[in-house]
Amino acid sequence: MSIPFSNTHYRIPQGFGNLLEGLTREILREQPDNIPAFAAAYFENLLEKREKTNFDPAEWGTKVDDRFYNNHAFKEQEPLEKCEPGKEKSQTSMKEVTALNESSEKDKDMEENAAVKIQAAFRGHLAREKVKKMKSSALQEKTEENE
Repeated sequence: MSIPFSNTHYRIPQGFGNLLEGLTREILREQPDNIPAFAAAYFENLLEKREKTNFDPAEWGTKVDDRFYNNHAFKEQEPLEKCEPGKEKSQTSMKEVTALNESSEKDKDMEENAAVKIQAAFRGHLAREKVKKMKSSALQEKTEENE
């Protein structure tokens, strides 16, 4: 028995969407006659590659999808050259990696500029305090001389 207007929302496991995108891309490229057999062979090949290279595309895809919510996901990532040698990266994944590198460079520049501003403000504060002390000591000397 089904419920026609259910508010049930199923959660898709992390990385599953990425795996299906890869399968879909390969099906569209190859145009196989028997799609279920092609899918089985695709996933077998994917498992073999994962066992050989210790690179899990589902896990990597999860980190890519999660980059907006969890910026620390990429801190422990292996370089792309080590992940899958010989496998061509799609243009979209290279764009994502390039954009990620550019954003991390921009973040580093912003952090550096912020640190410079904070240091300059603190140095200015120290200089003003020093001038105040000098003025107060000079004023104190004048009052002592007048007495």
